[in-house]
Amino acid sequence: MSGSLLLSKENSTVTEDGTFKHTTSPIVTGTSVLALKYKDGVMMTSDCLASYGSLARFRSVNRLQSVGSHTILGASGDISDFQYVQNQLEGLMLNEHVTDDGLKLGTSSIYKYLSNIMYGRRSKVNPLWNKYIVAGVEPDKNNNIFLGYVDLFGTTYQSTVIATGFGAHIAMPIMRKYAEPRANELTEEEASKILDDCMRVLYYRDARSFNKLQKAKVTAAGVEISEPYSLSTNWDFAESIIGYGA
Repeated sequence: MSGSLLLSKENSTVTEDGTFKHTTSPIVTGTSVLALKYKDGVMMTSDCLASYGSLARFRSVNRLQSVGSHTILGASGDISDFQYVQNQLEGLMLNEHVTDDGLKLGTSSIYKYLSNIMYGRRSKVNPLWNKYIVAGVEPDKNNNIFLGYVDLFGTTYQSTVIATGFGAHIAMPIMRKYAEPRANELTEEEASKILDDCMRVLYYRDARSFNKLQKAKVTAAGVEISEPYSLSTNWDFAESIIGYGA
């Protein structure tokens, strides 16, 4: 493409000859986000790594964000696109605050707004290279527990357990076995252990994962996001794997 880059507009760049160049692949990326319902709300976790290709470049990235008082957003995929979406959501929540009409955006409304953003960008053939998990408890709907998924095409679905990235292949069977059948009776401690076990397996199996994690929960009382912590691991089993090590 001829001409030097003049300005950046959303996810596009405009050249001197007036043509647009869109991002055709993610650059700095985060991997799996996992979430499950338990009896008091929803718990979500992700690691703190942002990879530049195969390089573990940034190791203190927060991919879990609170939106309002009763909603959590978890993102995998391109970090800069996630930052763009964060900015859009912050503007949305600021407008709601300024309106001051006594109404608050619930999790399902934020979920629909996000799906519209993703589908709109996909329709312009300029997608945001992310997959999102949206979780929350809606006080105005009898504390309805909400857990939904949105991807770069605007595809949406809701479920009791959801995973993005490599976790959709490795962690989902574990969560379906131990969390999904007991979602209405699962305690916070049990939910936390299941997610830690899943992230430990992902650390063993996913080359883009990391054992420094953050965990978030949303209940009727609000949102809590933990400080980053390191997950204990044990590589003794690797000695029996053919081809491991020297």
